[in-house]
Amino acid sequence: MASLSKTDLEYRHEGNAVSMINYHFVFVPKRRRPVLTQKVAERLQEIIFELVVENRWKLIAVEIMPDHVHLLLNIKPSDSASDVMRRIKGRSAKLLRDEFPQLLKLPCMWTPSYFVGSVGNVSTEIVRKYIEQQNGK
Repeated sequence: MASLSKTDLEYRHEGNAVSMINYHFVFVPKRRRPVLTQKVAERLQEIIFELVVENRWKLIAVEIMPDHVHLLLNIKPSDSASDVMRRIKGRSAKLLRDEFPQLLKLPCMWTPSYFVGSVGNVSTEIVRKYIEQQNGK
């Protein structure tokens, strides 16, 4: 679990934009199957970390449950929530299904839907704590 640092609560300065765009995402495997366990979950986390670095997002929190994923990301103003989900779901579906043949039993890796909520500066800490507590449920 990534911890919230002081810089996560600061504004992002890029080009002519100053922003603080934090999104809480939740997405699930097809048919909400509990397939995100052990090595699959570890590999999914690696893929998410790679995308975060590649796209210059800030990962504030991540929790991978067997049947869903919570992400709290700070993104650039030029990125949309739908682009973020498209990149994460697209790359992870391809790589996970290539590396873990048992996932080929699903018609596709992810459902087409997802939840996204914008998170303000004050409530970012509250959402982070909520995501951290999900693993105990």
